[in-house]
Amino acid sequence: MPTIKFTSNLKRFFPELAELKSEELSITGILDTVEDRFPGFKDYVIDEHGSLRKHVNIFIGNELIKDRVHLSDHINESDELYIMQALSGG
Repeated sequence: MPTIKFTSNLKRFFPELAELKSEELSITGILDTVEDRFPGFKDYVIDEHGSLRKHVNIFIGNELIKDRVHLSDHINESDELYIMQALSGG
C-alpha cells in the first residue's frame, strides 16, 4: 500500500493531518482516501476542474508528478507520496 505523507505547514488548515496508507494506486483514489479521513482536504488541493491547484505539489518518491491536470501518474504499492503546499513570497 502506498504511504501518504504531508508537510507540516498543511496542519495549519488540517490540524489532525497525519501520515496514512491507502489501497488506492491512483492519485485521485489516494486523494479520496485522504478526503475520507480529513474532510475538505480534496477541495484544498484540487480546483473546480479536477486539476491540482497551483499552490500544491505532489511527489511520488523524489519525482514531482507530471500530470497536474488529469492526475494520471502511475503509483506502485511501495511508493511514498508527499503532498505539500508550495510556499511563495520573500
